[in-house]
Amino acid sequence: MALTKKVLGRTGLEVTQLGYGAMEVRGERIWGGRTCSPQQADTILNAVLDAGINFIDTANDYGKSELYIGRFIADRRDEYYMATKCGCHVVFAGDHDETPHIWTRDNIMRNIADSLQKMQMDYVDILQLHNPDVETSEENNLVDILNELKDAGVVKHIGCSSTSPHLKTYIDWDVFDVFQIPYSALDRRHETLITEAAEAGAGIIIRGGVARGEPGSGLGQQNQWDLFEAANLDELRQEGESRTAFLLRFTLSHPHCHTTIVGTMNPDHLKDNVEIALKGALPDDVYEEAKKRLSEAGEIPG
Repeated sequence: MALTKKVLGRTGLEVTQLGYGAMEVRGERIWGGRTCSPQQADTILNAVLDAGINFIDTANDYGKSELYIGRFIADRRDEYYMATKCGCHVVFAGDHDETPHIWTRDNIMRNIADSLQKMQMDYVDILQLHNPDVETSEENNLVDILNELKDAGVVKHIGCSSTSPHLKTYIDWDVFDVFQIPYSALDRRHETLITEAAEAGAGIIIRGGVARGEPGSGLGQQNQWDLFEAANLDELRQEGESRTAFLLRFTLSHPHCHTTIVGTMNPDHLKDNVEIALKGALPDDVYEEAKKRLSEAGEIPG
C-alpha cells in the first residue's frame, strides 16, 4: 500500500500527505537540537525516500540539514520535491548558534545560493519566506525578490511560512503558491484560515501536526496535553492507537491538509509514522466529534 498523495494547490505537485521535516537532522547547535552524526543522517534520509515519502522541508538556518540532504540523497533528486526557506542568518554564539533573520535582497540571494550548493541542486521546488511579518515583507519587497528567483529558474514555486495575525493578509495578497501553517488537534488557531488559503488555490503544508510529541519526549507541551485530556479524546482512539497516532490522523483529516511534515531521526519512529499515515484520516464521525469535544473543552478554532 502506498502513501496517499495530494495535489499541492496551484503548484500541481503531487505530494505524499505525510512529508518529512528535515529540521530533525540539524544537529546540536541550533535550537537545542540533538547530535546527528553523518551515519544517522544518511540512514534516516534514505529511509524517508525508501518509505515512499516524496516531500522534504528544510531551511537555510537548520544547521546541518541542507548539507546532509546534499551529501546523502542528492543522487535521488528525482524521487522527491524539495522545499526550503529564506531570510535566514546564522551567528556563532559559543556553544550554540543564533538564527536572526535578515530581510534584504543580498541575504536572500546568499540563502538560495548557499542552499543550492549544500543540497547539490540546480533548483528547489519551493522557496518560502521564513515567517516575516507583513510590514517587513512590504518594506523589503520580498515577494518581488522571490519572483526574481522564480524567473531565474532556481525556484519553481514561492511560499510563505506564516501564522496569525499576518497569515490572513498574505492569503489576501494572492501571490504565494504555498503556505506553511502550524495546525494540530491541540492547536486549531488556523483551522479556517487553512481552508481559506486552500480555496484561494494555495498549497498547504502543515507543521506541528503531532503537537511536537507527547510529554516525556522533551518536546511536548503539557498544557496542550491537558487539553487532550479535558476533551476526553482518549475515548475516541482505536484500540492500541497512541495519542500521537490519533493526532497525526486528526491532522490528515483536515480536508485541505495537502502534506504535513513530521520529523524524526529514528527509523523506527519513521516506520510508525508511515504506518499511521497508511491508515489515513479519521472516520468523519470521529473527526467531527473530536472537534466538538475540543471546542467544548475551551479550544476555539481560528
